[in-house]
Amino acid sequence: MARMMWIPDELLPGDGRFGSGPAKIRPEALDYLAMRSDIMGTSHRQPPVKQLVAAVQESLAELYRIPAGYEVVLGNGGSTLFWDMAVFSLIEQRSAHGVFGEFSRKFAKAATRAPHLADPAVFEAEAGSIALPDSPEADVHAWAQNETSTGAAAPVERRGSQDSLVLIDATSAAGGIDADIAETDVYYFAPQKNFSSDGGLWLAFASPDAIERAARLKAGGRYLPEILDFSIAVDNSRKNQTLNTPALATLLLLEDQLGWMLDLGGMDEVAARCRRSTQTLYDWAESRDFASPFVTDPEHRSPVVATIDIDEAIPVADLIAILRRNGIRDIDPYRALNRNQIRVGCYASVDPEDVAALTACIDHVVERL
Repeated sequence: MARMMWIPDELLPGDGRFGSGPAKIRPEALDYLAMRSDIMGTSHRQPPVKQLVAAVQESLAELYRIPAGYEVVLGNGGSTLFWDMAVFSLIEQRSAHGVFGEFSRKFAKAATRAPHLADPAVFEAEAGSIALPDSPEADVHAWAQNETSTGAAAPVERRGSQDSLVLIDATSAAGGIDADIAETDVYYFAPQKNFSSDGGLWLAFASPDAIERAARLKAGGRYLPEILDFSIAVDNSRKNQTLNTPALATLLLLEDQLGWMLDLGGMDEVAARCRRSTQTLYDWAESRDFASPFVTDPEHRSPVVATIDIDEAIPVADLIAILRRNGIRDIDPYRALNRNQIRVGCYASVDPEDVAALTACIDHVVERL
């Protein structure tokens, strides 16, 4: 067991939350939530909640400058549910997947299990690198813009034939990494990372082609559970509502975070803020003899989740335990990787100065371990 070690107060970050999700929520957002008793406990079919949903949709569209014809769609559940929704509502016969971590792998597995679909084409790379799908037979091409489990980031671009839909899992990227939404057909995410909200909701920017595909598959008689019917989600979103009651606190936190992001200067400024934080970590790791960035190619290093390998001589479990006792939390590595490393969420709400303080605290502990 790690011995007790106190870190001097002058080294500690102002806020020690560095989780990769759920992520730090700004105190001002929590204050805003406490003020909105007019919303909490009211019907989601009534004007106040519909206005809240509309405000979220409008702010997201503004933040990402979505193209004409694209719609902001939302629904109950999270990104995990959206994988099954895509299996039922968006993949026509066969999908192609870029797999380079645990979350991109889970979508490929969902498509593999579907009895009504052909086995997907899987393009796989080792954790720490990226893989992009490219199959002329696939009618959907899917991958993650940012693989939360490894801290590897991939480009967002059109792949496959002209008729193939491009589905981008942006759960840990949206709100922290920019993207040309016109290069996608569904850019989907949950709000508990850069958007500093809670879980239980998925949101997406959907192209006219994706909306038409879902409607056509439904009209063709495919079995569609209501919760996995993308067309129902589209219809409800056009009415500024969800199929079932949404978590109102999630929407309120998201509304406040979006306002903060737009006031900060929009996507360019938010993305630059995240890059400052992760670059601090990468530069620090490369200057230490006991640490190194897990993603070796700088072009593929995530600007929102930094994974850092730690020398095996330093027991990272002890390091993490000591930091936690000093108020620095949730820098644990992704369990499935089974590596001696730390993983630091540098999402929009995390202050870059706190990331710099984190590196000083790690130095302090490592010197004494």
